[in-house]
Amino acid sequence: MQHYLLSVITPTDGQMPSTEEMAEIGRRLEIFHGELQAAGAWVFAGGLHGPETATVLRPKGGKDGDVLITDGPYAEGKEYLGGICLIKAADLDAALEWGRRATWATTLPIEVRPFVNTSED
Repeated sequence: MQHYLLSVITPTDGQMPSTEEMAEIGRRLEIFHGELQAAGAWVFAGGLHGPETATVLRPKGGKDGDVLITDGPYAEGKEYLGGICLIKAADLDAALEWGRRATWATTLPIEVRPFVNTSED
């Protein structure tokens, strides 16, 4: 089995769903996560706070290991990483099917990416 990252892509200019819409999204996510668990594909999932809560660390160069710490996102853009779901799938087609289901659950775009050199489970 290969590990895949399902990234929830959130628009920066999007409006937050209403309380009722969020409840429905939460219900669909519970179903989706339950399906992943039942299929043995579940590894981990979680939402992230907005990019304004990020702290970025950059190497300053030199040999002393010093780093520069700044507030805010690494890059500004029209979208940001709003959440992740780590899954196990037999192949890319199976991972894309899980990504399709995640899109339905979240109502947001989902990026599907394989991990490099993951161990066989």
